[in-house]
Amino acid sequence: MKNATASSILQFVRLKLLLIASVCVVLGCGPSASAPSATTVTKVEAAEANREPQPKLPTLKLWIGAQEMVTEIARAPAEHERGMMFRKQMGEQEGMIFIFPQPKRTAFWMKNTLVPLTAAYIGSDGVVLELHDLKPLDETPATAASDKVRYVLEVPEGWFVRHK
Repeated sequence: MKNATASSILQFVRLKLLLIASVCVVLGCGPSASAPSATTVTKVEAAEANREPQPKLPTLKLWIGAQEMVTEIARAPAEHERGMMFRKQMGEQEGMIFIFPQPKRTAFWMKNTLVPLTAAYIGSDGVVLELHDLKPLDETPATAASDKVRYVLEVPEGWFVRHK
């Protein structure tokens, strides 16, 4: 994405996720103190072997400016690893939000992901730090320039441009 375009989009789009953080605390979406159960790991491994998408995750409504979006919440490591793999579509007002226990430098790639996406790397304060367009099946990591990424929101590719 061109720097001027990305800069203008990032200036326009100030995604505030404090609401999400509050809702996640209420819903128990925070990091789990225990490891995933053997059943969860087995289901993820089975889905990978069968090349099936992970089951639909719990959802949360987000508002980005005037736009309402329904996002699946990926908070467990197995859910992060699986993400949008093997899914054949994503609606225009749908997304997947990845929640990390602490800010970090992260990288996303498109292993077994068939849908073109834009990943918004977001800080703890809810501000979009970076946007990365991700091409289907491209395993090249889109590494964050910042080590302050707390959330990643995946949406249909170009969503932020279309909804300025």
